[in-house]
Amino acid sequence: MNRIETDICIIGAGSGGLSIAAGAVQMGARVVLIEGGEMGGDCLNAGCIPSKALIAAAKAAQAMRDGAKFGITPSEPQVDFGAVKDHVAKVIETIAPVDSQERFEGLGVQVIRAWARFTGPDEVEAGGQVIKARRFVVATGSRPFVPPIPGVDTVPYLTNETIFALRDRPDHLLVIGGGPIGMEMAQAHRRLGCKVTVIEGAKAFGRDDPEMAAVVLANLRAEGVEILEDAPVTALSGRAGAITVTLQDGRAVQGSHLLMAVGRKVHLEGLNLDAAGIKHDRKGVTVGPDLRSTNRRVYAVGDAAGGLQFTHVAGYHAGIVIRQIVLGLPAKATTRHIPWVTYTDPELAQVGLTEAEARKAHGAALTVLRQEFHHNDRAQAEGKAQGLLKVMVVKGRPIGVSIAGPVAGELIGLWAFAIASRAKISAIAGMVAPYPTLGEISKRAAGAYFSPKLFDNPMLKRVVRLVQRVLP
Repeated sequence: MNRIETDICIIGAGSGGLSIAAGAVQMGARVVLIEGGEMGGDCLNAGCIPSKALIAAAKAAQAMRDGAKFGITPSEPQVDFGAVKDHVAKVIETIAPVDSQERFEGLGVQVIRAWARFTGPDEVEAGGQVIKARRFVVATGSRPFVPPIPGVDTVPYLTNETIFALRDRPDHLLVIGGGPIGMEMAQAHRRLGCKVTVIEGAKAFGRDDPEMAAVVLANLRAEGVEILEDAPVTALSGRAGAITVTLQDGRAVQGSHLLMAVGRKVHLEGLNLDAAGIKHDRKGVTVGPDLRSTNRRVYAVGDAAGGLQFTHVAGYHAGIVIRQIVLGLPAKATTRHIPWVTYTDPELAQVGLTEAEARKAHGAALTVLRQEFHHNDRAQAEGKAQGLLKVMVVKGRPIGVSIAGPVAGELIGLWAFAIASRAKISAIAGMVAPYPTLGEISKRAAGAYFSPKLFDNPMLKRVVRLVQRVLP
């Protein structure tokens, strides 16, 4: 076998692996990048990018139905489902060169397109080559989890890895799983003309603030998405075009297509981590706050690190690891400032603690600020006045923000910055936001923190009356 010696060997060419490879090689490190699948990983090829492209097409279709409130005659869109998938493929094709093997080789990274396995604490084998490195990074991401439901091996089903290749519109899409992936795909397919039923064993959007989730669920149901909660699945049966999902209460739900969206499992199969002394479990590689594994040569980032499964978390982890293995500086990861977004309409966004988590952690010290979108002039003008923003504040600083409303994913960025920088709520209240914008809702929420001190303060009112008497 050919032997390669390098400074850094990265396993996985998704968001985290690519970020580390690009940063490290441009700062002078020797880098080997190993990828057995597609460059760009799940996000580019089967996750963030295709789903958002599909959602954009669905939004355009829905706009044709929603014209009446603006004085425009609504019409039912004529959806060419195959052409929609061409749009999705084109978006992927446009972005792909940024993540391509050619680009990274141009930067100086040695790219090996093969599956990797550890053969010792400081070596991996891939594509007939042995790579010995001073540091390794496991950035293998995750894949859809398919639960062992009786009958699952007898019926055809889709996952996020296969649904974007479907060119014929499903008559009735059954979605098992009421989390972000399931709900995004449910609404998008409903807007593109499919009948859709979501089946969730517990509560839809179970990780999010229930009050926020209710805002989104109400709109999905209003658009015709059937959502069955507290409905565990006990069996699957049928064939292509005629699938039956049997629920615990005996109900049978029938549809033409089935999407599994019940979560993801970390992709560590075949890595032979035990040979390198790397502790791991079903959640991922066991790492400390510095993202270093039980083998001090080996780090893990993104989904492989066993925490929050978001592309932007993998990118954040990349920066933590680069500081350590490229620059030799200490760095630790935290999750307190990490936002996440579900791109339904309205969107659902969160950063920091939810209200329930904040009350449990801080009790009476917590102040909850609320601002509804129907008080926002831009939201009224856009006909998007449904929604709510909540800010959890302790000792004058925001510790969590929940938003359900239009462009919540854009609005959450300000609060993620505020929490990351430990800014006081007064900094947001003192911001001048352009009028009329949806962003004003954040300033108004922050300003509400001071309203009781200004408007319900008898002492202040006496001072003001005195000032008014003595002012010339």
